[in-house]
Amino acid sequence: MQADGTRRLSALFISDLHLQPGQPAITAAFHAFMERQAPAASSLYLLGDLFEYWAGDDDLAEPFHQEITAAIRRVSDAGVAVFWIAGNRDFLARDGFAAASGATILPETWVAGIAGHRVVLLHGDAQCTDDVKYMEFRAQVRQPAWQQQFLAMPLAQRKAIIAGLRDNSRKAHTEKSYEIMDVTPQAISAIFEQTGADVMIHGHTHRPALHVVDGKRRYVLPDWEPEAVPPRGGWIAIAPDGAITRHQLDGAVVA
Repeated sequence: MQADGTRRLSALFISDLHLQPGQPAITAAFHAFMERQAPAASSLYLLGDLFEYWAGDDDLAEPFHQEITAAIRRVSDAGVAVFWIAGNRDFLARDGFAAASGATILPETWVAGIAGHRVVLLHGDAQCTDDVKYMEFRAQVRQPAWQQQFLAMPLAQRKAIIAGLRDNSRKAHTEKSYEIMDVTPQAISAIFEQTGADVMIHGHTHRPALHVVDGKRRYVLPDWEPEAVPPRGGWIAIAPDGAITRHQLDGAVVA
């Protein structure tokens, strides 16, 4: 925030932190971002997989989840508009999470006018259409009836099921090519055409980049792993003048 009370940035975007108690370095990086970077923006968009998993809003009683939602709430209470788009790991976050964190839950595809840009925001998993098995699984778990049945189970049972699904996912990834697990050009083109956006921002693929096709820009957010060599992570910022920049975890601008 500047001396006159205005925000230095129109919007910030992060995704794919996969926060969990066993990863303290990522948690520390998240808190640093929320304390130092987020308050300077008018809006903050959390574009999915903030958590490694979310078994339901009744898991808000877990101390780690309370810690993370409280950090988001502090930013919201400071006057930053916080928005949430679910990822493939945390799509069961609902009204309870929104109330605790102060975040507004958006549909899985959202168009926002930001600093003169028409920006389409999404997590990105729905555009990995070549991964047929995942798309079938995604269609199943996004059905309201499936979710209602799952959320009716005891929390401990849900967590056990999720742990098994995560193990299966890790094994499946070793058998799939990077190309299959990436978004497809056809799916991306369809989103641009349907929304009329000139900018797209998404995560999910863990392949941070800027792609420019036919004058339209697609920004891919990084996953966060501060202890990797080299460290991974960062955010995207849009300034009031419309400038869009990609940042590393230390704040340095990505060329």
